[in-house]
Amino acid sequence: MGFLDIDNVTKSYGSVQVLNSTQIEVEEGEFLVLVGPSGCGKSTLLNMIAGLEKVSDGEIRINGTRVNEVRPADRNIAMVFQSYALYPNMTVRGNISFGMEMHGVPKPEREAKIAEVAELLQITHLLDRKPGQLSGGQRQRVAMGRALTRYPDVFLFDEPLSNLDAKLRVDMRTEIKKLHQKLGTTIVYVTHDQIEALTLSTRIAVMFGGDVQQLGTPQEIYDNPANMFVAGFMGSPAMNLLPARLLRQDGVMCAGLKLADGSEVLLPFPRAEGLDRYAGREIVLGIRPEAMTDPEGADRDSPALAQVDLPVDVVEPAGSDTFVTVSLGGRDAIGRFRAHTQARAGHPARFAFDMAKAVAFDPKTEARLA
Repeated sequence: MGFLDIDNVTKSYGSVQVLNSTQIEVEEGEFLVLVGPSGCGKSTLLNMIAGLEKVSDGEIRINGTRVNEVRPADRNIAMVFQSYALYPNMTVRGNISFGMEMHGVPKPEREAKIAEVAELLQITHLLDRKPGQLSGGQRQRVAMGRALTRYPDVFLFDEPLSNLDAKLRVDMRTEIKKLHQKLGTTIVYVTHDQIEALTLSTRIAVMFGGDVQQLGTPQEIYDNPANMFVAGFMGSPAMNLLPARLLRQDGVMCAGLKLADGSEVLLPFPRAEGLDRYAGREIVLGIRPEAMTDPEGADRDSPALAQVDLPVDVVEPAGSDTFVTVSLGGRDAIGRFRAHTQARAGHPARFAFDMAKAVAFDPKTEARLA
């Protein structure tokens, strides 16, 4: 049993079920991120934890207590919204203090708490301003400050960074991570941004179609995706998913991929446990761009490096990296090369495939085979 238990929870609106039986245990102090595309059920699940939506079936428990019928105000949670939800006619001090006033907290205690959270979030110099005088990042800090004036069992974040520009999102990600490390609070955080999910969380629940597709640590999700949806959704650029043929060559299991000229390249597949029965069958080979790089940039400690010369279609410099696109299995495949690569479009370039990091999927069920 976790500190927050989501026990076979479902949600239906009439005959339409938007969240299927969902089972997640969140330990105290954990940072769980619910990630997935729009309409996958993540915000619905968060709202049920908050008490803003009723549970159709199943049970939600916080610190061992069933809260299905408990009012949101009595659940001892704090929520930070995407829209900030600040009172425009109040100062920052007033916004942070409002909840404490409603709960009858004495003024000296309120002032001490305001000073504490303002210093923590570095907004002391903003206390006498109104929300209209603040930037988006400053407003989000105020919304977080209001939540921090309480001592909740669980903090809930509903896409809090989606209204910020790219640089502010990166800055606020760092601030939220620091805050969690300092306070050790239990957080459930909703986002559609997989970079946020990977950088912030201690565990991730990847959601799609009302189901949790995979629950695990960021490294587990990234290295061993449970299915093709998770593989394609998590990571930027996404994992290459390439039609291939599994075959045995000189006693070694290989993935055979067709090139644009009709020839086939064979890549040894060391993660072949349990794959013998699939020999001769079509698979989908999954390989991350960083496992498909120039030889000088490859992991020299890898037990399964395969080097192949391939004709280059597109070269995209990206500062610290260069993305090189080739055609494999009839699809575009992106490799992550070093910044100053000599690869040129229309010319062959040598690729080093780290096949120790490759995975295989069933093309029909889309589940991982190895």
